Order: sequence, then C-alpha cells, then structure tokens
Amino acid sequence: MSIRNRALVALWVLATAATGMSAPLHAQGVEGTDYRRIEPPQPTDSPGKIEVIEFCSYMCPHCKEFYPLVSTWAAKLPRNVVFRRVPVGFNRPAWINLARAYYALQVSGDLDKLDGALFHAIHDEHLQLFDEQSLADWVGKNGGHEEQFAAAYASFGVNNQTVQADQLAEKYGIEAVPTLTVNGEYLVMAQTFAEMLLNTDRLIAQAQS
Repeated sequence: MSIRNRALVALWVLATAATGMSAPLHAQGVEGTDYRRIEPPQPTDSPGKIEVIEFCSYMCPHCKEFYPLVSTWAAKLPRNVVFRRVPVGFNRPAWINLARAYYALQVSGDLDKLDGALFHAIHDEHLQLFDEQSLADWVGKNGGHEEQFAAAYASFGVNNQTVQADQLAEKYGIEAVPTLTVNGEYLVMAQTFAEMLLNTDRLIAQAQS
C-alpha cells in the first residue's frame, strides 16, 4: 500500500472515530467494481444478524497491514452485525499451519493477547514460526498457555476447523487475502483498504434494507 493510501486510511479512521459513524453510506456501491455477488449465496453462522467475514492469513503481509484497521473498524460495528475472521491455507503448508495456530489460540484463550503479536513476529521480526513446536515455544515465551496451545493445535477439533475454513474459502470463491464478505451474499472489491471498509459498510447497509 502506498504512503498516500496509508494516509487516506489513517484520516478515514480518525474521521470515523470522531463522528462515531462507520462511513458515509449515501452512495450505493457498483456491482462489478465495488463488490460481486456470491453465487450461490452461502448460509452464515449468525442467524438473524448480518455476518461479515475477513478471509486472512498470518503469512500475508497485506493482512498484517490491514489488521489494526479492520480491528478498529470491527469494534464499532452495530450489534446486529457479527464480524469473524477465517484463516485460509491455500494448500500451502506454512499457511495451513498458521491457520491451525489461529484456532489453537482461540481454544487456549490467547487469541486476543497474541493475535497482533504473531503478525509482528512473522513480518517484522522475521521469525520462522511455521510448525507446531516453534509456534508453541513462541506462545509460551510471549505469555500464552503453551501446553494448552500445543494440545489444541494437535486436536481433532482444530484440524476440523482448519479444513472447514479452506472449504468455506473455496465456496466463497476467495482467491486472495485479505478479502471481506457480507452476509454470505457479497464479496467486497476495492483498490485500497479504505475503499474496502467503505464498500463493506455500504453492503451492510444494503443487507439491512
């Protein structure tokens, strides 16, 4: 992302924080430019609410850059909107192992504490955290529950979640990350992170209408 686009995103975040609004929604997005329809529409895990999914990976440098922005944005969503992240593997061993790590951190109760830190360790510290042992050691060294993480990482439940995440990405037609989808109906398209969040807000409003 260019310095100009980073500045635009920063200004957008500051403006929305000041006003308490997600984004201006007076203009609808354009199909084929701002979003595409997911065919067939997919069922969500949040009946009665609008579900936004971020397909992502700890291995992706763009996801690392997007992480603080989407986290700030998601914290301001209304109660009838549910945000969840789905880590993808794309049939790449390191990516698959890090998807497993995401779900293992959920189980061990360390996700909130170590989520952003894992991005930092991989992309800023350039640590090779791509297998169970190195990941478990890192979790323990950074104040997490190493034994619980290791047990979860090797568990049937986490393995099942990891497989299902890639199956979901395939059903949604996900080809790159980060990608946002809305309510199993829309895949967000954009040239910048600021546009991605703005278009997502518009699609949320469209789903509510």
